[in-house]
Amino acid sequence: MKVVVFETEEWEHQACLRLEPEHEVECTRQRLDPQTATLFTSAEVVSTFVNSQLGADVLTQFPRLKLIATRSTGYDHVDLDWCKAHGVAVANVPDYGDSTVAEHAFALLLAVARNLVEAVERTRRGDFSQAGLRGFELRGKTLGVIGTGRIGRRAIEIAGGFGMDVVAYDLYPDEDAATQFGFRYADLDEFLADADVITLHVPATPGTASLISDREFDLMKPGALLINTARGNVVDVPALVRALADGKVRAAGLDVLPQEPLVREEAQIFRGASSDGYDLKALVANHVLLRFPNVIVTPHNAYNTQSAVRRIIETTVENIEAFGRGEPRNLVGER
Repeated sequence: MKVVVFETEEWEHQACLRLEPEHEVECTRQRLDPQTATLFTSAEVVSTFVNSQLGADVLTQFPRLKLIATRSTGYDHVDLDWCKAHGVAVANVPDYGDSTVAEHAFALLLAVARNLVEAVERTRRGDFSQAGLRGFELRGKTLGVIGTGRIGRRAIEIAGGFGMDVVAYDLYPDEDAATQFGFRYADLDEFLADADVITLHVPATPGTASLISDREFDLMKPGALLINTARGNVVDVPALVRALADGKVRAAGLDVLPQEPLVREEAQIFRGASSDGYDLKALVANHVLLRFPNVIVTPHNAYNTQSAVRRIIETTVENIEAFGRGEPRNLVGER
């Protein structure tokens, strides 16, 4: 098969070469978009990261396409309906970063709870004053976990080390897990009222879009902290801006934002092409968030440890090899 791997670094290129000689492999640093797709129309397999948007406008340019091997757990950047209609399989990497992402959630939590960014910036300026740096102790507080899959459960384990109580919300509660890990489930309204800190660990689906919006912020404890290492559209960003401005939310630590590729390239917001298919209100709110002193935003970096990225590329290569043997694995929608 002709395999094209997008968004690669040199070490990933080397890892992908093990697919040869059974498959013809080409790697590029470029994201996959309507323009770059025209350069690789003979591809039978494409592999991308989440920065590429694989909609119909891109996918129709690959008449021989058989498999999309996304180097991520999430697959909301792939038009699954188009793939199903055209017989294209989609494989993901389901479990590369349970600890990696959960640890980053706590890194964000500690940073916002103890005002670490402001504290470091002050001392670098030679200012050792403590004014405004009084923090938020985690021991004895209640951590609210939305989504009790692998990452959510790892976050619950870490919370135990900090002496935190844990309440969880999940559409499909696992009472055996609750007993094993020592937490309890609650309905969403009770959950929001009980949690001092809320951390999000759910995929991007129609059911989770704007899961946390004005109503949910109104039900939270005054001064709650919000951590999001899941997907950007799980949180209604304009509603979060309002909650921060009103003091309802004390602080937020975010590794994801809606429409991240445009946020990364601020100038694109002001170009003519930027308004097509994008929520400009949400984009403006994203940029407002970046300027709140009690908000920390990292660049979708929760997954990014040496061991995790190695597992990602290894699993992706294995997915492609298995598909080529007629033994597909990790197919989206078949687990």
